[in-house]
Amino acid sequence: MHEPATASTAAPAPGALVETAVGDLHTAGVTACRGAFPPQWADVLREDIEAAFAEARGREGGAVSRGPHRYYVEIHPEQLRGFVELVEHPWVRAVCEAVLGPDYRIVELGFDVPLAGAVDQPWHRDFPMPDATRHQRRLTSLAFNVTAVDTREDMGPFEIAPGTQWDDDARFGHRMFPPRDTYPRYAGLAERKYPRRGDVSARSALTIHRGTANHSPDSRPVLVLGVDAPGAGNDAHHDMAVTRAYWASLPGRVRAHLHCPVVEELTPIVQKHTIEGLVMGDV
Repeated sequence: MHEPATASTAAPAPGALVETAVGDLHTAGVTACRGAFPPQWADVLREDIEAAFAEARGREGGAVSRGPHRYYVEIHPEQLRGFVELVEHPWVRAVCEAVLGPDYRIVELGFDVPLAGAVDQPWHRDFPMPDATRHQRRLTSLAFNVTAVDTREDMGPFEIAPGTQWDDDARFGHRMFPPRDTYPRYAGLAERKYPRRGDVSARSALTIHRGTANHSPDSRPVLVLGVDAPGAGNDAHHDMAVTRAYWASLPGRVRAHLHCPVVEELTPIVQKHTIEGLVMGDV
């Protein structure tokens, strides 16, 4: 079992910060907590991502393509030394509770790696809009992103079109991909994000977004933590598990939100969280 990474000692998230984050998520569809962790914590995160990425690329089905030179890998919590610090961070916990309810569920842990040469992705959302969002304007899941590097312009920053989590167009391909004649609108709304090591962001995965072209010689690894409201159903798309020894070491408050198999020995994950179309890139 990994030793825990060193995290900052954070006071409980003030109500005003959480209220702002909730407002951001329902208007812009994205929000952030700057400096949630010290840069050194993110450096350990990068070490763990690089180790998991090397292992995943060495076996069949270990990494899934998200376009040319761009990969996604799902991992188990034990592969990330800072897992408990991340899910126990006061801002992360408070935002989950405020948006998804006190019984929120941690369903996904993985990372995206745009390598040198990655191209612009097509605009997309990560899954079709749930009925609860369409009919009740209720967000049933959140994606937390944690950069493992200080993001530069030439590294292909994440680009997001604020307010588009509510877009409901029957022409969306696979109910996720806006038609190309709407691209100028998303490009006009788009904001590029330049997070630094230690920052944590939260977004609705329904907000239309894309990764941009990486013109640098460096990769831009980003951790993804997926959290659901009860009944959202995204856990069916993921294979996260923990060993009995690791489960016993977790704080009870973490176990209460971690609904995944408890096993004697971990099995390497064969990726199945594919998003149709992204393997083609934007060429």
